[in-house]
Amino acid sequence: MLFLLKAHLEKPAGTSNKEFYGAWKKESEAALEAHRAGAIKAIWKAAGTPDVYAVLDLESGDALDQAILNLPLWKLGVSHFVTNLEITPLRPYENWAEDLKTLAQG
Repeated sequence: MLFLLKAHLEKPAGTSNKEFYGAWKKESEAALEAHRAGAIKAIWKAAGTPDVYAVLDLESGDALDQAILNLPLWKLGVSHFVTNLEITPLRPYENWAEDLKTLAQG
């Protein structure tokens, strides 16, 4: 199952650059490893903003929860660096096009 993930990161007041960017560095290393392993199909950092977008390929919502809980930011206890996390389940557009054939008839 594919999921679109959008994460907005913010450095809390009083947090050093070393702590914030050090944790983000660990997160990036894990993300690139997951990309090589195939769990992350694609990943981007939005230019000019602290937003990260990824397309995840996981077997279920349960697997998604486990993947998030195993992210370095969560394991390091700094998940509050992620101030907004949006996840959208995706389905193939071809499947929707098939549904439209029935919906358009009536």
